[in-house]
Amino acid sequence: MNAHSSVRGPISDKEASQPVGGRAWLVLAMLWFVYVLNFLDRQLMSILAKPIQDTLHVSDSQLGLIGGLYFAMFYCFIAIPVGWLADRTNRVAVLSLACGIWSAATVACGLSRGYGEFAFARMTVGFGEAGGVPPSYAIISDYFPAGRRGTALGIYNLGPPVGAALGIAFGAAIAAAFNWRYAFVILGVVGLVAAVILPLIVKEPPRGGLDGAEIKVAKAGFWSTLKMFFSRPTLVLAALGSGATQFVTYGLGNFTTLFLMREKGMALNEVAVWYALVVGVGMSAGIFVSGRVIDRFRKKSKVVYAMAPVISLTLAIPFYVGFVWAPTWPLALALLIGPTFLNYFYLSSSVALVQEEVRPDQRVMSGALLLLVMNFIGLGLGPTYVGAASDFFKASHPHNSLQMALYTLIPFYVIAIGLFLWLARIFRRAEQS
Repeated sequence: MNAHSSVRGPISDKEASQPVGGRAWLVLAMLWFVYVLNFLDRQLMSILAKPIQDTLHVSDSQLGLIGGLYFAMFYCFIAIPVGWLADRTNRVAVLSLACGIWSAATVACGLSRGYGEFAFARMTVGFGEAGGVPPSYAIISDYFPAGRRGTALGIYNLGPPVGAALGIAFGAAIAAAFNWRYAFVILGVVGLVAAVILPLIVKEPPRGGLDGAEIKVAKAGFWSTLKMFFSRPTLVLAALGSGATQFVTYGLGNFTTLFLMREKGMALNEVAVWYALVVGVGMSAGIFVSGRVIDRFRKKSKVVYAMAPVISLTLAIPFYVGFVWAPTWPLALALLIGPTFLNYFYLSSSVALVQEEVRPDQRVMSGALLLLVMNFIGLGLGPTYVGAASDFFKASHPHNSLQMALYTLIPFYVIAIGLFLWLARIFRRAEQS
């Protein structure tokens, strides 16, 4: 088999049914647990926004910058050299070191005495988390064959919803009973333990071993991989469509708890139960179902990588509008189930597409480039925009400024749908020709 497997046709029934050993599932479980910790940590700040605001005296704009631009500057851009390094060295070692760094920085968040210290600690968390996801994508792709990767990556991507749900339940419960600082310290200590255990369970797999043969060619160059990624419209459109989607999901997610408490009248102990259930069940179901859908329809056509997000995001819009409008928090949460389920079909689609479309020795850096584009747009700009918009609307809408800011996210749904439709058109033309 040629080392460059960038263009694959339909997957054979043999590939789709290729058995997966118990070792692979154990590895997936460990990587998933680390991802849960990764996302749990990332969500803590948004869940504890109200008590952090009260203690450190920060505005909505400052919160948006910490959770958005400041965090993403490190998270997105450090991911590229980390991805290049992991493609050329031991991916498990890189992941273990990254987990240790972000966990130590999480402890520092809980010990921060002011806005400056807290902001610096969060940027360091972003630095560490940059080495978390891309190596895991590539490791999973070398433990699971092509016909099973959609499901495996879908299960791995259950890390964010489970982490978010645990973050809501754990963070809100700890803050309500004790102090918000304890939540950061406890989580950081658990992460440090996981960083030590990880290399004992996960062993470095042969690169490309399930794609015909282990790659024997020269290791991929940094600039050649960069040029390859941005010269291919399918990869760029998947990244941009994901970024536009994340502009909504991160812009909303970083302020949902504050919105429910400040403008819908929800209490912190109610957030710990009901909002945690909505996020845990809704996101988990959406990501798992999307992985299964991709594996089922990918055997016939690559168009599913684009149309799954198109259909799900279109269906999400009316539920999102209803959530923002709802006059009470129980109705708002009921309507939020729709977007929480439907907003995340893009994730399994884009991750599986990128991992399939590039050479095995380019997978980590290509995954990092995907995360760079979509997280800089979504994670970096989404929360920053919503925080600034909320402060802007405070003069004219002092009691519902966040509601007005969240309404302005609707056009980004439309942009994301348009980008994924463009991607679907490219796939259809390629298959017809």
